[in-house]
Formats: sequence, C-alpha cells, structure tokens
Amino acid sequence: MPTYRVVLPIGDMRVGRVPEDVLPAAVDGARELTDVEAWDVGIVRGLPRVTVRFTADDDDEAFRVAELTRARTNLVAQVLGVDVLRRFGSRFHQVVRRPDVW
Repeated sequence: MPTYRVVLPIGDMRVGRVPEDVLPAAVDGARELTDVEAWDVGIVRGLPRVTVRFTADDDDEAFRVAELTRARTNLVAQVLGVDVLRRFGSRFHQVVRRPDVW
C-alpha cells in the first residue's frame, strides 16, 4: 500500500484555540479514514506547517484523506494550502490531482 504525506501550511489560530490544538486535529482527521504512520510540525520560511504521513490505496483516496485532514485542521487554525505527496522509493513527490475525464 502506498505511503503519502499531506502538508498543511498554517496561518492564524481560530478564536479560543491554541497552537497545541493544531497537530492533534490534523492527525485525528486523517485517522478517520486511514492508518496514520507519522506526524510532525515544523517551521518553513517562517511559516508553521503540519505534515501527516499515512497510507492509502491510490491517489484518489489520498486526496480524500488530505481534504478531511484539511477540514478538521481548519476548525482550529487557518489552513493556507494543501500539498499531497506520494512516496516513490526513498523520496516523496508531489501528486497533481487530475481533473475528472468525461
């Protein structure tokens, strides 16, 4: 089963929330749909970002997990974007969502 990452740059906190709420919200969102392998929070170019690593059957499922993770995180802090990456060998590469084909 492929391994994916969802990366969420974080902006302002929602009213009544604290930074410690962000990572658990992201992880819990992903866990609603799949097995979570790891999670991390870091600072990149002065902006906090949350990374959740998980498994999914395919890219479509990975995007569903990423969207739920974004939605749950957005309840506690402003999410400024979503990147989905898939592991190929020892590296992760960005996955581009294909438009539906009619």
